[in-house]
Amino acid sequence: MALSKQTLVHMFETMNRIRMFEQKLQEFFAAGEIPGFVHLYLGEEAVATGACAALTDKDMITSTHRGHGHLLAKGGDLKLMMAEIFGRQTGYCKGKGGSMHIADLDLGILGANGIVGGGGPLAVGAALAAKYKKTDHVALCFFGDGASNQGTTQESLNMASAWKLPLVFVNENNGYGISCPQCKSMAVVDIADRAAAYDMPGVVVDGNDVLAVFEAVTEAVKRARKGEGPSLVECKTYRWRGHFEGDACTYRCVDELEEWMAKDPLPRFESKLLESKTLSEKEVESIKARIGQEVEEAVRYAQESPLPPTSALMDDVYA
Repeated sequence: MALSKQTLVHMFETMNRIRMFEQKLQEFFAAGEIPGFVHLYLGEEAVATGACAALTDKDMITSTHRGHGHLLAKGGDLKLMMAEIFGRQTGYCKGKGGSMHIADLDLGILGANGIVGGGGPLAVGAALAAKYKKTDHVALCFFGDGASNQGTTQESLNMASAWKLPLVFVNENNGYGISCPQCKSMAVVDIADRAAAYDMPGVVVDGNDVLAVFEAVTEAVKRARKGEGPSLVECKTYRWRGHFEGDACTYRCVDELEEWMAKDPLPRFESKLLESKTLSEKEVESIKARIGQEVEEAVRYAQESPLPPTSALMDDVYA
């Protein structure tokens, strides 16, 4: 698939934006400046980037507890995201949602979700609305290997197929559901094999290859727009950090982590862009410097923003 320089550079920028954003969160969480839990996306940047690059601004996504990468790849505002994670009033949810509950309906971001397997039913609803309104919009559901075992996910796969909804399921298989390795929680090796039970295509791709993800999701999106129903794309990847920041990670060995870190999706893609002369080394460094500055500005914005006042405790509470 021939891609324009603009598309390739956009993906490179997105992957670096996610990486630097997450590294900064890692730093400030360790310093005790971020409240609540943080689940970092480090190592998985190619999945969100490749998948969202296949979508339009009008298409919709549902995310997970590990959702920063998805939201940034779909166009989420760095400053508003950083402020929300810092618990500040200027954040996406006025500082009340935190890391796991960021949404931007104008960008088609239907929300990150603290419930494992919670995104499937929301994505089915969004896809059903698109079909009912006769738009060409597509919904995309990100979910992990742990969520693949949830009843909500299986019900969503079934309903999406039965009703031929314009929906793409993107499984981020990083090998672990919290601390449980996939081999101990399911009999299948490839989660994509489960697609056959719902009469939909299921494909496996290298989740650390942004172009492979982009191509697979692009085909699934085309199929959905044509009214041919949902698809399941399984992306094999790996999270560098624990399930959450503070997880001791005693359930996996150092050799395994090092093996996967050697497959880092960022330098892999950067090498391709340099070899093809899509970018020069000077352009690469310029992009990284600019994004680094954007992230620093987002941190300053968050730190200088006020905390929510106690008078707003019950605002936007509906139950």
